Amino acid sequence: MKYPAQDWAHLYQKPTANAGFKCDMADFVVDEILGYELTGDGEHSYVHIEKIGLNTAFVAEALAKFCRLPLRQVTFAGRKDKYGRTLQYFGVHHPQHPDIDFTQFTLPGLRVLSVSRHNKKLKTGHLAGNRFAIVLRKVTDCQDVERRLHQIHKSGVPNYFGQQRFGEMHYKDEHGEPRIRYGGNLALAQHLVDGTGIKQRNKKNLAISALRSWLFNTVIHTRIEQGCFAQPISGDAFVLSGSNSYFIPEDNDPMIDGRLAEGDIHISAPLFGKGDLKTQHNARQLEENVLAQYPQICATLSRLGLKQERRSIRLLPAQLRWDWQANDLHLEFSLPKGCFATSILRELCHWGE
Repeated sequence: MKYPAQDWAHLYQKPTANAGFKCDMADFVVDEILGYELTGDGEHSYVHIEKIGLNTAFVAEALAKFCRLPLRQVTFAGRKDKYGRTLQYFGVHHPQHPDIDFTQFTLPGLRVLSVSRHNKKLKTGHLAGNRFAIVLRKVTDCQDVERRLHQIHKSGVPNYFGQQRFGEMHYKDEHGEPRIRYGGNLALAQHLVDGTGIKQRNKKNLAISALRSWLFNTVIHTRIEQGCFAQPISGDAFVLSGSNSYFIPEDNDPMIDGRLAEGDIHISAPLFGKGDLKTQHNARQLEENVLAQYPQICATLSRLGLKQERRSIRLLPAQLRWDWQANDLHLEFSLPKGCFATSILRELCHWGE
């Protein structure tokens, strides 16, 4: 089947501006926000690393080899972009090798910033969020982008899963310009839908995430198209800001609009899995209508044992700041874990793909 992963509806209509994105490694900087204090003692070392042009899995493998440890004893909270400058933590469990000198760990494009001990393992998702510093080059319609920045600052953007979730490959075109091609993980996921399976665990997990994310994005797209992205409908499930908890209020609850405006709560959409949808009335009907179009995908995710979860459909960037240097836009903002900077950028402009 076809997965139109680049055709999601825009909240503020399609942008008019074009810009260069990731023209240079220094134009895309991501810094992990760990979200808890390290104890300073314990069997785990948290190695804070700056890497440029290196993917997370490659660094983890190299770190395990350097420490002479099984790969399972080297962990990270999340995968970070290869094309850019990223600062992230790697956890190393080394109770039998307490005196590893991590300052000797070297790779081209890598620098060890600090090492701290902790009494617990670094696990996937153990982040509060990420800080971003991004430069968009040669913006063609600065006035339109400026207007959109003010809209985003006030009302946020759709909380789409970024195209990286669906597979991202960087390459250069015939003129030497950087380009990005998407969709590899969705092509991989078709093996699951067809029932042929995927043997390699990591690839299987990427494929499952791509399918689930694609359905979630499709629900957001539908709500925008039907004019009920920002406006609650009967039976909506609301998630609390910064939490996975959700609730369904009584109809005509006078507090809902105010809490939505303040960013205290958000309308949610399903991360599909087995079991009943959590919504009711009109919201449930909308979601059922979307999901009914993709019975094979829903059956696949249910068969794999995933449970129904909820995720906010709105993303509000924190500490959003920007500055213009001629036609180059310098952006800074923070996002919760699991959210994508490209969801902000796609509402601003088109970039080379």
